[in-house]
Amino acid sequence: MRTRAITATAVLLLALTACGGDTEPRATAKASKPKAQKSTPTAKPSPDEPRAFGQGFTFTGDGMTMVITVLGYEQDTFHPQTSADEEFGTTGYTWAAVEIKACLKKGTSGVTRYPWALAYADGARIEPSSVTYGDFPKPEYPYEAKMKAGDCVRGKTVFAVPAKQRPERVLYMPEMLDVPAEWSVLRA
Repeated sequence: MRTRAITATAVLLLALTACGGDTEPRATAKASKPKAQKSTPTAKPSPDEPRAFGQGFTFTGDGMTMVITVLGYEQDTFHPQTSADEEFGTTGYTWAAVEIKACLKKGTSGVTRYPWALAYADGARIEPSSVTYGDFPKPEYPYEAKMKAGDCVRGKTVFAVPAKQRPERVLYMPEMLDVPAEWSVLRA
């Protein structure tokens, strides 16, 4: 019974936030995410221009209203005991982190790090790292967290990125949005 409840909760959370695609270098297999049903939000996601860091994105769907904000981006400023190249068997990669804040204004929902990605000028998109270490930047954004109206969740999500490139944008791509919400890294 408990397993069934946990599975149902995970499916519900992922239905709100799942996304596809993966350009992260892999050393180990990533846990698979179940397919989620698409929901239609009542607010249009974003104007043509990406937001500046600190500028929130509000969307409503499935009886909830949430404000998501990217607070910052850092690359090659922290050096955990295991490098990105060591973890994934690559050459020329480093760690980067995006600081995110999600506040639920109405209803109940959940958040996860999976609908986030970094977008590069050459079209590459990199998803959050599937690994975490105790010496990654704190606080860490949760893999999954349940929320009720009035709750906020804030933390950093780590990415393995090309050391000699900087992404153009941070993307928030939950399945319920037709167009990703975007924040400019270049304006930061």
